[in-house]
Amino acid sequence: CSRWEEEKKEDGVKWKQLEHRGPYFVPPYEPLPKDVQFYYDGKPLKLSLATEEIATFYAKMLDHEYTTKEIFQNNFFHDWRKEMTSEEQEIIKDLDKCDFGEIHKYFVDKNEARKALPKEEKQKLKEEADKIQEEYGYCILDGHREKIGNFKTEPPGLFRGRGEHPKMGMLKKRIMPEDVIINCSKDSKIPKPPEGHKWKEVRFDNTVTWLASWTENIQNTFKYIMLNPSSKLKGEKDWQKYEVARRLKDVVQTIRAQYRKDWKSKEIKKRQRAVALYFIDKLALRAGNEKEEGETADTVGCCSLRVEHIQLHPQLDGQEHVVEFDFLGKDSIRYYNKVSVEKPVFKNLQLFMKNKDPSDDLFEHLNTTFLNKHLQDLMDGLTAKVFRTYNASITLQEQLKALTNPEDNVAGKLLSYNRANRAVAILCNHQRSIPKTFARSMQVLQEKIDAKKKQVEEAQEEVKKAEDEFKDTKDAKAEVYVEKKKKLLKRLEEQLAKMNIQATDKEENKQIALGTSKLNYLDPRITVAWCKKFGIPIERIYNKTQREKFAWAIDMTGEDFEF
Repeated sequence: CSRWEEEKKEDGVKWKQLEHRGPYFVPPYEPLPKDVQFYYDGKPLKLSLATEEIATFYAKMLDHEYTTKEIFQNNFFHDWRKEMTSEEQEIIKDLDKCDFGEIHKYFVDKNEARKALPKEEKQKLKEEADKIQEEYGYCILDGHREKIGNFKTEPPGLFRGRGEHPKMGMLKKRIMPEDVIINCSKDSKIPKPPEGHKWKEVRFDNTVTWLASWTENIQNTFKYIMLNPSSKLKGEKDWQKYEVARRLKDVVQTIRAQYRKDWKSKEIKKRQRAVALYFIDKLALRAGNEKEEGETADTVGCCSLRVEHIQLHPQLDGQEHVVEFDFLGKDSIRYYNKVSVEKPVFKNLQLFMKNKDPSDDLFEHLNTTFLNKHLQDLMDGLTAKVFRTYNASITLQEQLKALTNPEDNVAGKLLSYNRANRAVAILCNHQRSIPKTFARSMQVLQEKIDAKKKQVEEAQEEVKKAEDEFKDTKDAKAEVYVEKKKKLLKRLEEQLAKMNIQATDKEENKQIALGTSKLNYLDPRITVAWCKKFGIPIERIYNKTQREKFAWAIDMTGEDFEF
């Protein structure tokens, strides 16, 4: 039996045996060399060790746009001053008078030197890293040696956050063994803390899958050391996630009929729930939890939408009942979309917005708990996220059916696959900013295409010349020569076609992030089945890490799989 199908444990129990070495702690701070100095108000100033370390965090980021943002500067300076000695606090009162230039240059040079190391030196560093990985990067779980995802604690530094995060620039403190809770099995070798330290606590909790945890000081959230995505535990969880989404397929029509009926409900609460659910289903919006104000960036999801986030247009661009969405979603990614909705939805939105201020909640009677409780009643295990997974996977499957031409060569089929994946990324609003290197790499590709075109034209000339010669001489040797030239032309034309496909793909993809949906929302069995059906090597779509994560799907899927 494969390791995916071993005996099931009783409910809630995730493992019987768990043994590991605990987290690998970031090495201690190395002081700057004597000749690298910090200057205050033009004069060199020797900093205490703790203060110097925090100064290096800021110095390393000087060429980053973060350090130009006022909120980042203020948060940094506030936290830095808290860690200074009283003498330093007396002197250092103004960030503008601080000169980190020499420290910045020191780290830039150090980086360059590391890149320029001879091959043997680099190999030696790699071997040292591999040794740490061997020692700390694996655990024993129910008799299997499993890879751990992130076995190192996060190094101290300055918090960045996504989007315009109000806490950017704050000091992320060093994690000490005294902050860490260890989780393992009672009868295992319990990991030893580093010399002279002790753990915060050792637990034997087999209902959770984490190996160690601590609280980070900025958001006060828990951080965990978990298993690698390729591990059996994660693979099973992934598999179950898609199985739940497949169950939704059988009841989705009933659910849609239900929320349509609820648009006319006598209870405003039910109407709001039904409209929100329509958005979650049709537009794959995230549910949007309530959040502490001022704690995080002002981002919203479906349930937390405010009146200011939508505009209603009875008519727009030749369509009726258009809702124009504009808000910041998860990770401060802007969601902007104009959607023609069904008339009752439009009427309800008009009703929900009546006599409200822009900053009022659109669905004031709705929260995610109430919504997910309703979804759970409709189907066991159903949450708003399942809709995203379901709609993403079903979209990929339908697009692949519609776009794949069995006559195409591999490059053509891969373009169709990426186009199907793009349709999903657009549905889920997975954007990226245009890569800095985009214009340059596009130019390089264009130059290659132009050179190849020239080769094709020359080859066409040569075929014509060879054919003329054969007409004149009717010589067998000349005939072989014609065939040879035709073969070359065909090869060059194929290469040109492949490059053109590459350019199209690159251009269409410049602002879209395919990775998120590929890793988190798309049932890998759809992809594996498609590859088997059309004879596409799986490594053309999934890289090594992805193949390890989806080993469960690659093992068990035939070409006839239907999501």
